[in-house]
Amino acid sequence: MQIKEILKDAIEHKASDIHLKVGAKPKYRIAGDIQESNFNAISASDFEAILDSFELTSYQMDKLIKNRQIDIGFGVEGVGRFRVNVFFQRGVYACVFRFLPYKIPTLEELGLPDVVKEIALKPRGLVLVTGVTGSGKSTTLASMINLINEQKAKNIITIEDPIEYIFHDQKSIVIQRQVGFDCIDFAWGLKGALREDPDVIMVGEMRDAETIKTALEAAETGHLVLSTLHTLNAVETVNRIVSTFDYKDQKQVRNQLSNVIQAIISQRLIKSISKEKDRVVATEILLGTDFVRDAILDPQKSSDLSKALVLGTQGMRTFDYSLMELYNNGLISLDSALEFANNPNDLSLKLKGIY
Repeated sequence: MQIKEILKDAIEHKASDIHLKVGAKPKYRIAGDIQESNFNAISASDFEAILDSFELTSYQMDKLIKNRQIDIGFGVEGVGRFRVNVFFQRGVYACVFRFLPYKIPTLEELGLPDVVKEIALKPRGLVLVTGVTGSGKSTTLASMINLINEQKAKNIITIEDPIEYIFHDQKSIVIQRQVGFDCIDFAWGLKGALREDPDVIMVGEMRDAETIKTALEAAETGHLVLSTLHTLNAVETVNRIVSTFDYKDQKQVRNQLSNVIQAIISQRLIKSISKEKDRVVATEILLGTDFVRDAILDPQKSSDLSKALVLGTQGMRTFDYSLMELYNNGLISLDSALEFANNPNDLSLKLKGIY
């Protein structure tokens, strides 16, 4: 069984993810739902052949055996690039492929509001893209980086695990470093980036206190830092960052975060009823206004973050506003709008024009 045939078939069926495990047929995630392919079940020898096609280095193979999982990048000519997580389940191999097209979509093609373009072109500060796994965070970041690459003459350094989208120098220089190959970990790579004459630093994920601390310091010293967090919304993002640190350090972290935050873009992918797209993105956007910075600085004012979103000034928006927009534009169903809403009852009344 040829892995390239499976991946080509999956992309022809507009799959976003491909699931493989020994003893089962390949399955695809299409428009958010898991569907079974027409291929035969994968045998242990089939999976060994798939592993061989990845051409793992001895370092990667040792990491897989030791950690029981590994993230890698894998490209198929004429099809696209994939982020692959190889892991063990019930003692045998399995893996999941996430499709990453060679062509990086624009912010407009992703359906993101115009304010995201303004955020991407900020000269300095911290920009966070948040959401659950599979919500399109990596694609949004890649689109923002590519916009900078197209429009500004900058030195852009990315630290990724693994490298996902491939950038080609345009007006900017783009340096892509992979954790485990080009640097030890995110924190170490970020520290190194600060000595590599950066203008823009993209950190694939802020996983620990050391990485967050270094990212805040990088933004404080005049760089534009972009990263992701696995949080549901802006308020949770602020709380997650602060709570990562010991209580004695939290006041300083609030001070740093309030000084550098440019935006928190939280997103969710929702099944579309449009023929043009399988899924569309709903966004919540919090901008680093004086009002927001004050709310981050003072934990007693944390509820003001939600107030800022509801007021919607300068391009800020709630998820419910985004859902209402998608519904009114005929892109999502009423059921989907209410399912993903923070306040379904309020959204239902707004859609009926009651208030």
